[in-house]
Amino acid sequence: MEKKWFGELTAVVKRVTRFNKVNAPVASAFHKLEAATREGNVLDAKTHELISLAVAVTTRCDGCIAAHAGAAKRAGASKEEVAAALGTAIALNAGAAYVYSSRAFEAFEELEA
Repeated sequence: MEKKWFGELTAVVKRVTRFNKVNAPVASAFHKLEAATREGNVLDAKTHELISLAVAVTTRCDGCIAAHAGAAKRAGASKEEVAAALGTAIALNAGAAYVYSSRAFEAFEELEA
């Protein structure tokens, strides 16, 4: 199997590192925000990473997919758990398209005059 995702993760780390040097305040704020999502241990690491991976799919973020797929694996997620989380992302995207389609239809109806 090609190591496409390892290469993606490596590239993201390099790009982010360069950005961090130029805009340290934003980088610091982002890292604090991410750390805050783990405070209180309400979600275990595996659940946190499964949610993160599903959200990465819905936001179409390849760097996020690379980072959180690896983190989910390290946190002990099984293939079945990852597939279930991704199934939820698929359903949510379909639901979002359905809801936004009704908004587009509403716009069409309002503007048809």
